[in-house]
Order: sequence, then structure tokens, then C-alpha cells
Amino acid sequence: MNKPLSFGYLYDFRNPQPWHSPNASLYAETLELITWTESLGFQGAWLPEHHCADDGYMPSPLVALSAIAAKTSRIKIGTAIALAPLYHPVKFAEDCAVLDIIADGRLEIALAIGYRRRETAAFGVDFTKRGQRFDEFLEIIQALWAGDTVTYAGKHFNVTEAAINPLPPRGKIPLYIGGFADKALERVAKYADGYFGNEEVCAAYLNKVKNLGKNPQKMGVRIQGLFYLVAHDPEKAMHELAPYYHYVNNAYSIWLNEDKASGADGILQQMSLEDFKKSGILQIDTPAKAIEKFECMRQSMPFEHFMMMRPPGLPVEKFQEYAEVFASHVLPSFNT
Repeated sequence: MNKPLSFGYLYDFRNPQPWHSPNASLYAETLELITWTESLGFQGAWLPEHHCADDGYMPSPLVALSAIAAKTSRIKIGTAIALAPLYHPVKFAEDCAVLDIIADGRLEIALAIGYRRRETAAFGVDFTKRGQRFDEFLEIIQALWAGDTVTYAGKHFNVTEAAINPLPPRGKIPLYIGGFADKALERVAKYADGYFGNEEVCAAYLNKVKNLGKNPQKMGVRIQGLFYLVAHDPEKAMHELAPYYHYVNNAYSIWLNEDKASGADGILQQMSLEDFKKSGILQIDTPAKAIEKFECMRQSMPFEHFMMMRPPGLPVEKFQEYAEVFASHVLPSFNT
């Protein structure tokens, strides 16, 4: 039995120089776009997290999500992803519980370990210990969300009789974990409700789930399609939109190659705009091909959500044009 399949967008709030505008205007514009996508039938609005970014990449997703929660009523919202080693677990658990109340039980959290040494250094966290720190963090937040009083003595966190009040409305907050390396996938299988990340990693993740004696069909898979869109005329779309996705490609390639600690080294490289257009990284399907693609993915894994993105700088009217194509010609095939 296939899981219901939903679709949403990631918004990173980047404000790079080629398309720079006042931050207040960019934030207001993005919030309005999110409410607009809800009206079209999209089911997710997701925020990532990075720090020390020259282009203003979203550094505070929980704060921004509270604004989204207040402006929307049906759409699922959450992090994709938050950098767990940079948070204290008790404070994070409290903030998420309050946010979930504001959102009326619509919050879903995706977490990961992070891959940039510069970010952990800025927070005074040992880059080499972030995996151990993440594991302790996960044990504490899940117990707190369940209503337990937690005393925990770890290598990285020591809490005594910690409890949160108010609790999240559902007694838990759905938790997804991202990653590519073998240890990361073991962490997902052990702690999470599902995997968030790339399609090519899912088979390895589901094997980890089986090895723990869990039923893979009861887990969730959320795929990020940050370089994916649907258009009636893919050639026209490539011409119009490639510059914005090219910026994303080159920006991520710098970060991924800083410390080579993502487990996905080399997947993105610096290149010219013309080389990017030819590379196949930006995938543009017609609606019919998109429907076929998603149906095939549903057959191969417990696939439940696909996340595209609004790349930085993309004008509102162009984002809306292509989002409307998806909403009109792809969403109806899965809204059952």
C-alpha cells in the first residue's frame, strides 16, 4: 500500500548580491509566497539552516517558522534541516513544543549533523564530536517531547530533572534525520520516524531499518528535489531559470568542499552557467514525466513527500508561473 504523497517547497531566504533587496522586503515576500502555495494545494513549507553565510542563508529557522505558522492554517511546516549539534536539547525541545502549539500540530522537524567546521567553531562546538553530541541530543529531546522528566549524564550534555511544559499537542513531534554516510543512516534508522535526503541513499537507509528489526513500510522517506521543477516547455524553463539554480549549485559546492565532511563529497562542483545547463543537475520534466517519476518512486520506497525549492533571486512571478504548472497538472494525480 503506497503512502499518501505530498509536495512542498524549501525556502532558504538567501539574499545574494546579484538580486539583493532589503531583507524586510524579502522576508515579507517569502511569507506571502508560502501562504499562496498553501492556497494552491501544496502541503509543505520547509526551512534549512546555515551560519556565517555572506548571502544571508537562513540562520534561525525556528523563529521564521513561527511567523509561517501564524500566517498559515493547513500546510505542514518544519526544518529541513536544522543543525542539531548547535542546540541545547532542553531549549530546543521547549522551542519546538511552543512552535507546534502555534502551528496547531503542523510542525515536523528534520535534523542533521552538519558538515561545516566554520559553523561549529562559531558556536564553540568540537567539530569532531558532533556525532556523539547529536546522539545525546536525540535521546534527550525525544524523552522530553514524550512528557518524561529527564536526568541525563553524558559526555556533552548533563541535565537534571528536566521537563518541558507545555508539551507538543500530539505528544511527539515527527522527526526526520538527514545524512549520507553509513553512520548517519544508522542514526536515522535508530532514532527517526523517517529519512530526509536524496533518493539514491534510500535503499541503504531501508536496509539499516531492516537490520534493526523495524518494518520499512512504517518509516517515512522525504526526498529533496532542490534542482527539480516541472514545465510545459523544459527548454524555455532552462533558459529562464538556470541562472538562479546555477547560483545554488556553486554556493553549495563551496561549502561541501570546505571540509569534505558531508558524506556526499563531489556531488556538486563549481562550473560556468553554460556548463551547468548541460550538466543535467537541473532536472526539468513535463507534467506527464513528473507523474511517471513520482509513481515509480512510490513503488521503490515508502515515499511520502517531495520538496522542491524557490532558488534565491527568482522573481515572484516566475516562481508562481512554474508552481502553478505543478499545482494544476501534477498535484491532482496524488490528491487522493
